[in-house]
Amino acid sequence: MSAIDPIPSASMDMDPQETREWLDALSGVIETEGRARAHDLLETLLDHARQAGIDMPFSATTAYVNTIAVEDEAHCPGNLEMEERLRAYMRWNAMAMVVRANRHNPADGGDLGGHISSFASLATMLGCGFNHFWHADTPDHGGDLLYVQGHSAPGIYARAFMEGRITEEQLVNFRQEVGGKGLSSYPHPKLMPEFWQFPTVSMGLGPIMAIYPARFLKYLHARGIADTSKRKVWVFCGDGEMDEPESLGAIGLAAREKLDNLIFVVNCNLQRLDGPVRGNGKIVQELEGEFRGAGWNVIKLLWGSYWDPLLARDKDGTLRRIMMEMVDGDYQACKANDGAFVRQHFFGRDPKTLEMVARLSDDDIWRLNRGGHDPQKVYAAYHSAVNHTGQPTVLLIKTVKGFGMGKSGEGKNTAHQTKKLTDEDIKVFRDRFNIPVTDEDLPNLPFIRPAENTPEMQYLHGRRQALGGYLPKRRPKAEETLVVPDLGAFQSILEPTAEGREISTTQAFVRCLTPLLRDPALGPRVVPILVDEARTFGMEGLFRQIGIYAPEGQKYTPVDRDQVMYYREDKAGQILQEGINEAGGMSSWIAAATAYSTNTRVMIPVYVDYSRFGLQRVGDLAWAAGDMQARGFLLGGTSGRTTLNGEGLQHEDGHSQLVAGTIPNCMSYDPSFAHEVAVIIQDGLKRMVEKQENVFYYLTLLNENYAQPGLKAGTEAEIIKGMYLLQEADAKHKLSVNLLGAGSILRESMAAKDLLEAEWGVGANVWSCPSFNLLAREGLDAERHNLLHPTQAPRAPFVTAQLNRTAGPVVASTDYVKALPEQIRAFIPKYKDGKSRSYKVLGTDGFGRSDFRYRLREHFEINRHYIVVAALKGLADDGQVPLAKVAEAIAKYGIDINKINPLYA
Repeated sequence: MSAIDPIPSASMDMDPQETREWLDALSGVIETEGRARAHDLLETLLDHARQAGIDMPFSATTAYVNTIAVEDEAHCPGNLEMEERLRAYMRWNAMAMVVRANRHNPADGGDLGGHISSFASLATMLGCGFNHFWHADTPDHGGDLLYVQGHSAPGIYARAFMEGRITEEQLVNFRQEVGGKGLSSYPHPKLMPEFWQFPTVSMGLGPIMAIYPARFLKYLHARGIADTSKRKVWVFCGDGEMDEPESLGAIGLAAREKLDNLIFVVNCNLQRLDGPVRGNGKIVQELEGEFRGAGWNVIKLLWGSYWDPLLARDKDGTLRRIMMEMVDGDYQACKANDGAFVRQHFFGRDPKTLEMVARLSDDDIWRLNRGGHDPQKVYAAYHSAVNHTGQPTVLLIKTVKGFGMGKSGEGKNTAHQTKKLTDEDIKVFRDRFNIPVTDEDLPNLPFIRPAENTPEMQYLHGRRQALGGYLPKRRPKAEETLVVPDLGAFQSILEPTAEGREISTTQAFVRCLTPLLRDPALGPRVVPILVDEARTFGMEGLFRQIGIYAPEGQKYTPVDRDQVMYYREDKAGQILQEGINEAGGMSSWIAAATAYSTNTRVMIPVYVDYSRFGLQRVGDLAWAAGDMQARGFLLGGTSGRTTLNGEGLQHEDGHSQLVAGTIPNCMSYDPSFAHEVAVIIQDGLKRMVEKQENVFYYLTLLNENYAQPGLKAGTEAEIIKGMYLLQEADAKHKLSVNLLGAGSILRESMAAKDLLEAEWGVGANVWSCPSFNLLAREGLDAERHNLLHPTQAPRAPFVTAQLNRTAGPVVASTDYVKALPEQIRAFIPKYKDGKSRSYKVLGTDGFGRSDFRYRLREHFEINRHYIVVAALKGLADDGQVPLAKVAEAIAKYGIDINKINPLYA
């Protein structure tokens, strides 16, 4: 009756005899008809009990033993002895590269860091996947996607070195990348564009970013764009990493959409960076409850094969009880000590279990292995996972952090930070894994790679050839070529609006989608991604036009079915509706934005959300998108701090453009007019789709309706660069100023021009600046060129060249913080006589608040009156008008000079 827990004590059981009869009956079913039949009976009984109104508290956890019974384990077809030898060499090489990197003289730059312990605990699991499960990209398969636990990168390099894909020079230069010969610290596609598929550090990003590509594979298949039926997404996470909100945040989506192509492998070594993950609890049980409750298939692999005879003898469940009762902090202590300690502190908890191991030596007890270090059991777990259908699978696999590191780190709280080993530590490591390095050569830490004609190397290459090639491997470009329409395709957006007609830049963007969706080649590749704001942005017309992707179709009749723009879900729908979920929306966008690499399909992802909840909320994911060389459009709607007038402090965006500017391959724009939107969108399509450049575009859009002036021929290139002359100063005025604006506040600059010319006799040039970020980048590029080429003719920044066409001080105004236009201060040109030109910046520093737009713009001191005052002050600073003129304007416009600075208000 090994499958049954011990009978409850008489004090707790009203009828022990009846209980025994029930247990005996269940045991009989298990022994004669199998566990599956017993499971069905129990489920039926539970359902019957619930129907009868009996309170049945739900438990999503199971016993603290392996999910797969010994007799159900799939047999590993590989040569386990050969794999163990290869794994030992990889362990050694991974350790050697980290230790060697940290033996540099501190005067040469100090420690480089690195991690030994994570791969030490993962080596068996990674080896099993590489040898038996993970398919490379072939015409027949398409390849598996592999999200590697970031801290285990040295082990991946160690294997690639054995395969001949990485040189010894690169191993020697681990974490030394500046010279171009080294290896990146963690998985970084930007730094190793033909090797790493995905970045998985910062912690938590790997899990959430992997769920959406698994769904995107299903999406591509359902829409007939690519056959992804054989592909799997494997995600390696640490148990400590699962505390990151992103790690568990999207597991409900995976279950809801039945992503049986998704496999999580959680490395449960019970330790995070500083200490135990759950010293007083059991992280495996906690995660089992989380995942099983969310609808996942959960496979626990806790105990290795050496435990099987003991568990078979555990007739009354005493050993299982101890396994369940013992907390993780105690399990960690067992592996940080020795066999004698385990005998006393684990088996010694009950005389029955102590007797069970009486004939085992302390060494025998020490060899009782955890499941993650048993290649046969790992194979069986993987085999079960890849053959499971209808659900995503999570494997909770128990390991020892720093396995093989001995006293220097095995099971110790310091294991994660350990990157330097003494010669004695290294000798113990060598002996434990039987590494062919002599005592004399030991201090040199030589890398191990057997000759190509040896059985080990032939086996290594043979296994990968059987699976289609080597991993990880990244495709930098898609093989297909798509041609985008010229600017004329957006003609309706480029023209001025008819008299009396007004539209917003958000509407202009939606209109840009129309010719794209109608394009026979590009239309199917457009991927609109929404986070429950389609109606806010006027995109609900797409619901009926192209449908919302739903893997099971629409099994209900929508309440608005009689409307033209009803909510239509479809198995082949094109829209990805992510709900109220910015992190999910961004992860979904990343999946589509990297499809050129992962699926050799060029897609055009278009993610639309509130700008305030975009790059601020998902900044780490946006940075990861840059690392992954994503290509696509991010649209931040209702941008600016004074535009979303009724929403208040948390909703009003004053800094997303600054965040965007920190990502080197993000092209960020804050356009004011429809024609600017069209020009920028077409430029992005040319660069990302046709030329396959590794950039992505961030555009902030407005919900204000106003007349559109239309495209002025010849300004297209200047719009892309970030600055063009929209309106010239009236030539009749002797004095002139330059008003720079972007987004919603450009129209305040235009209004200020009218006031300056009508009321103050000052001409005003109005410059539209769709991208202060790109202007700043180009200016810094010019400065750098001039610094490094002192004997050549200096290069003039674009801002300088543009403003040199006009005279007068400069005032820059935006709906963003002042730091955005402040970036170009250094490039404001001087007057022809060498005197400096005044440069005034107006912005929305401070917390947002609710009110009418005109009041918000007065509050933040960016309306037309403040622009006029700033222009007059610039003229006064430049000695062209008396300061009294400034005071006169302040009085004329009723500006309160005693009100608090809006930064602090």
